[in-house]
Amino acid sequence: YVRFHLISPLIQQSAENIVLFDTFVSILSHNLGEPAYEADVAQLEYKLVAGEHGLVIRVKGFNHKLPLLFQLIIDYLSDFSFTPAVFEMITEQLKKTYFNILIKPETLAKDARLLILEHGRWSMIDKYQTLMNGLSIESLSSFVKAFKSQLFVEGLVQGNFTS
Repeated sequence: YVRFHLISPLIQQSAENIVLFDTFVSILSHNLGEPAYEADVAQLEYKLVAGEHGLVIRVKGFNHKLPLLFQLIIDYLSDFSFTPAVFEMITEQLKKTYFNILIKPETLAKDARLLILEHGRWSMIDKYQTLMNGLSIESLSSFVKAFKSQLFVEGLVQGNFTS
């Protein structure tokens, strides 16, 4: 079991940055779908999570092939690229995801409660409005470049691994 948290102070600076980060993680997951399929067949699992403060990469499975899967994820992260068609598809999916969160009273109430309790938190309404106002491909590219330049990493490795 390997878990790395790539933390960046850039994410919480604005609602637009949070939406750009969600878009980035969704495109990265989409790009990994085909190359990581063989790892899935070999019973290796991975998950990319857009956390509040950064990207969480979780991989688990047999230890002798786990570094290869982790390296694949890191390679796709470092050489991040996307097409305009994928960008449009992911932003449309995010619009639906954000809207579905907004129409559920329990999730909206949780969001309002956390907005009151946490300093510097952006509401789901702010994120949805930012996304509806439109994102540009250039803004995503510059965000990803800035994100990768301001990273702090925390990691946890459990299991049959040598130091």
